[in-house]
Amino acid sequence: MLSFLLIIPLLSALAIGLAPERASKGLAMLGSLLALAAGAAVVASFDWGRGSAFQFAAALPVVPELGVTLSLGVDTVALWLVVLTVILQPLCVLGSFSAITERTRTYYASLMALQAAMLGVFLARDLIFFYVCFEFTLVPMYVLISLYGSTNRRKAATKFFLYTFTGSIIALAGLIYVAWVAATRVPDAAGWTFDIATLRSAAQAHLSPTEQGWVMLAMMAGFAVKVPLFPVHTWLPLAHTEAPTAGSVILAGVLLKLGTYAIYRFVLPFVPVAVVEYAHVVAALSIVGILYGGLICWVQRDVKKLVAYSSVAHLGFCMLGMFALNAAGVQGSILYMINHGLSTGALFFLIGFMYERYHTRSLEEVGGLGSKMPIWSTFMVFFMLASVGLPGLNGFVSEFLCVMGAFQSGAYTLGPGGTAGPLGPWYAFIAGFGMIVAAMYLLYMTGRIVFGPLREPPGHDDHGHGHAGSHEGGGLPADLTAREVVVLAPIAALCLFLGVYPKPLIATLEGPVNDKVQMVLSLGNAAGAAPAGAAGGER
Repeated sequence: MLSFLLIIPLLSALAIGLAPERASKGLAMLGSLLALAAGAAVVASFDWGRGSAFQFAAALPVVPELGVTLSLGVDTVALWLVVLTVILQPLCVLGSFSAITERTRTYYASLMALQAAMLGVFLARDLIFFYVCFEFTLVPMYVLISLYGSTNRRKAATKFFLYTFTGSIIALAGLIYVAWVAATRVPDAAGWTFDIATLRSAAQAHLSPTEQGWVMLAMMAGFAVKVPLFPVHTWLPLAHTEAPTAGSVILAGVLLKLGTYAIYRFVLPFVPVAVVEYAHVVAALSIVGILYGGLICWVQRDVKKLVAYSSVAHLGFCMLGMFALNAAGVQGSILYMINHGLSTGALFFLIGFMYERYHTRSLEEVGGLGSKMPIWSTFMVFFMLASVGLPGLNGFVSEFLCVMGAFQSGAYTLGPGGTAGPLGPWYAFIAGFGMIVAAMYLLYMTGRIVFGPLREPPGHDDHGHGHAGSHEGGGLPADLTAREVVVLAPIAALCLFLGVYPKPLIATLEGPVNDKVQMVLSLGNAAGAAPAGAAGGER
């Protein structure tokens, strides 16, 4: 079943490349919907009672002499990220119909190839296969940014490629060192292997605390760039700003989660002693990112760049929850991966739809759109509130769990009510201040662009009557079209559902999260890296 999730977008990309230009839209939509159906079939067949175990396992030896195998499997955490990917993909295809009118075959083929690579990251159970997919995402995203982006697109694409590729090479060095340890130090080892479960056991048993520290540094050098974690975040705002709308949505919705997922899948279980020892460092960098990203957003006048910098702050909360190392924090971190992909992806859609009409993203040139674009403005206010973390919408649940996890972390700081972990209330207090900053800049942005007197760039006075802009069909109407509403409505429904009733999703995460936290803290505490305490934590 998992093989179909990879084969469908790959075949779609190949078919688009061979088909006539006019057929590219339809083939891309068909391929993305088939991948969505395959994802739904996996969800329907998944045994949620064994969410911690990898299911639907499949393996195909590629280079048996070196232990390289095309190995697939999915647990609860990976499955939810697969679901996020297959939901966003058809929306990205549909949302690009009017924005991309030239070289559509290259565009949609790149979009489908990117989906295959992202799904491969979440499904991989072999290190080499994971790394190939992890790195291959750079190629189609580079094409999307450099060919279909804004005026500064080539610089943005090059910076994105160099930053992430350089970091990934360092991460590969750390992972290959773990594979070497597994091949040379494990008794009765049958040669090289890149099976992730085997490498995890070897790293836990045969890496000294010092080695774990160096391996953690190497892995974080690559994965933190992808998150991105302060201070290796500087490629993100430029890439977001210059990318086409669908590229920004995929970048925020899924590509950034490749870094957080890799940290959850490799860093936490491979080097638990180093994780407990240096968690406060990662948490401190996360808090700097939360505050720094928020303050930078305050001075932005490009609305797309503002939302891009907000991702630096949002992913800071995600990392803070993960390195709280208790159940509440890690559950909140995983939820944040999903919820950020929905709400921020929707904001990029809305900004893209506005840009198609006005060809500017400046808060100085456009504003007061509530009177002219009421449907667009309604969605804008809704997704802004979801991004702020308004109770009742999806952002609140994940943000609250991340901050609560940081608050509870640290048995010495809270006495009997505390849970084992390296953080404590001060981390939560400072992060809470970052939540206030986020509310201020997002409310300010929405107030400028939605409310007040109408402001439009020169030459757009007659926009909405089919005269402004060079779009297919003679221009776009002033407000959202039915197609654009169809793009946004499913995301809005998911944001509302996950905000009002997140219990089913949280319940599916309890098993794998508890297992992960108990493993990391028991091994870390046994090495004397942190005070002992209740591993599971309060939720």
